[in-house]
Amino acid sequence: MRHTFERVAGTGELREFLALTDRLYRGDPRFVPPLRQQVRDWWREGVRLYVLRDNAGKVVARTSLHTDADLDAKLGRSLQLFGLTEFAEDEGVAAELFAAIEAAGRRAGREAVFGPVSLLPNQSGGVITSGFAERGFADSAWNPPFDPYAYERAGYERRFEADTWICRDLRGDPAVLFPFDDARLAAEGLALHRGNRRKLDEQLPVLRGMLNASFAQLGYYTQISAEQLRRQTNGLAFLLDESLLLYLTRDDEPVAFTLCLPDISPFITAVGGDLGVVNQLRLLATRRRYRREAILIIKGTVPGVQGAGYMRLLARELLRNLQAGGYTTLRSTNVGRDNAASAAQFKRMGGTPLHGYTYYEKALTTGAGPL
Repeated sequence: MRHTFERVAGTGELREFLALTDRLYRGDPRFVPPLRQQVRDWWREGVRLYVLRDNAGKVVARTSLHTDADLDAKLGRSLQLFGLTEFAEDEGVAAELFAAIEAAGRRAGREAVFGPVSLLPNQSGGVITSGFAERGFADSAWNPPFDPYAYERAGYERRFEADTWICRDLRGDPAVLFPFDDARLAAEGLALHRGNRRKLDEQLPVLRGMLNASFAQLGYYTQISAEQLRRQTNGLAFLLDESLLLYLTRDDEPVAFTLCLPDISPFITAVGGDLGVVNQLRLLATRRRYRREAILIIKGTVPGVQGAGYMRLLARELLRNLQAGGYTTLRSTNVGRDNAASAAQFKRMGGTPLHGYTYYEKALTTGAGPL
């Protein structure tokens, strides 16, 4: 069957783009859709969204196509990025979608295609390769087993393999699991800070500095600008549990941080990714239901003080605050398999890998193929 690959041009097509996952997953609680407001914003700003239609005009797959000069420089080659990528469990559909993505990359003179990323790997994206029975969560991926099979059958290779983690029992003694000599606080000029909704605009630049410094060594990471951080954290104050955003300064210089959020993934799934004003109010009215499970979004220590035990101190305080808040489960966004130090925190808490995780890349040959 020959399909048609079309760019989303109007609001009706955008609705079809967004509705595809409603049909593919039919309320499957394991799949957490991207926020519709964010996808609409990207589209309005010119991010190219595409749908694949069958002969009857039905949307059977979707993707976005974009590029990023900073990521090209980081990885040393020109990449055609793709994201928001979903497709029916049909080998023909997947093959035609991938062929269209690759053809776009060839026409643009790109050396490889890389994804799925939305819009960059330091934002969100990826494909899970194991743990399919476990639900996904916000800022992470979930897909059926067919997806990695389809990518690899089409010649895509895994890049930056990782795991998400889950700690199902948070009752351990924080002081035993994460020992830290409190005498060091005064001796080293250390001060512990926590999130503040009213002062979040002042705290975000501090976090951005530590984030960019501590993650620069990762193979896929590109520096996050102030504007990118503003977009990524839009609505953060609404969700924030102040006790789960912690950072450490040494002689007033920021050195380490950790950010957890209450896990509202079941709510996002229930409303189909629509966190508009009405559903925000509904969430606000029921948010106590979502203070039992949390997601560790990101953590880091700036170079030069890594290995000093500062993340152990933050892990101790985070676990204390999770316990005090009544949280019973902690999930973590993906941790690279070459990053044993980061995974150690979850192992100490009895955690186990939840989902295998990867991005995919495929080199492009010269000459553009037809769409």
